[in-house]
Amino acid sequence: MQNYVTLPVNQLIYFYITYKLFFMSLITVLLVLIVVGVLLWLVNNYIPMDGTIKKIFNIVVVVLVIIWLLKVFGLFDNLMNAHV
Repeated sequence: MQNYVTLPVNQLIYFYITYKLFFMSLITVLLVLIVVGVLLWLVNNYIPMDGTIKKIFNIVVVVLVIIWLLKVFGLFDNLMNAHV
């Protein structure tokens, strides 16, 4: 007779949902980063604008993406609540 490790059904469902949500959120983050990168590349290459405006635009987009990533991973609230 073989010994099997069995988990209750509710633990299996919880594991499956957690696993699926984790990887779906990572895929979503990667897709958003790819789309933002492609759009930024298209704007930089195909829309004529002054060099300084282009630099400011790139910096604003990168800062917004970094803030969004911090919020997605739950680090933004921790940084805002930090006491020195």
